[in-house]
Amino acid sequence: MTITCFIRYEIDPFGKAAFEEYARNWGQTIPRCGADLIGYFAPHEGSATTAYGVYNIENLAAYEAYRARLAADPLGRENYQFARREKFILKEDRIFLKLASGPHAALHDPEKLQTFRTGIMQRESVKP
Repeated sequence: MTITCFIRYEIDPFGKAAFEEYARNWGQTIPRCGADLIGYFAPHEGSATTAYGVYNIENLAAYEAYRARLAADPLGRENYQFARREKFILKEDRIFLKLASGPHAALHDPEKLQTFRTGIMQRESVKP
């Protein structure tokens, strides 16, 4: 069963640019170390201090192995040091959740829906 790690960051409101650099670095490192990165999200509207990192991992045992690879990765080590040195992260909370809403329906696409309806009507010899 895949689990999703949600990391909630409280960042310095003047450290947004530093957090975005930190996030881009994880964008390279996390997938290379074995997790399925969904993304890092920086403040845009509303709170200037809340940011998130989200990724999937197979299970908690895989997470432990992934964390060891991350700590050994040169860019991973550098990124940890960057955050410590620049102090733009004020607080970090991590939680693991499992998907409860799946399987999901297909994304509603009006154009595809119209094509589908037209195809049905043509097969049934009905005028649109």
